[in-house]
Amino acid sequence: MSSPQYVKTGICEKYQTLLEECERALASWNERRTKITESRLVGKNAGDELLRLQAKYARAYTLLQNHSHSCTFCQLVKRLEGRESENSSDAVFDGVRHR
Repeated sequence: MSSPQYVKTGICEKYQTLLEECERALASWNERRTKITESRLVGKNAGDELLRLQAKYARAYTLLQNHSHSCTFCQLVKRLEGRESENSSDAVFDGVRHR
């Protein structure tokens, strides 16, 4: 009987930081959009603010995506996650995170 294989938890600190920035930017954009919609604000200032928040989110998301494609560690974790889904009965992956 073979023993299960374990992979240690792996988190790229840069990816985690970029992810948190991306999540904050998205939350800010969504919150402000909701407030503007609920208060029925219209006009150039409201539109400009939403565009600025949307652009901030787009930049944060782009940085996150670029990092995940260029970081060796993130690529390794991504490959390991792919193997987990392919061979879920062959190996046990203990908390591999790519967030």
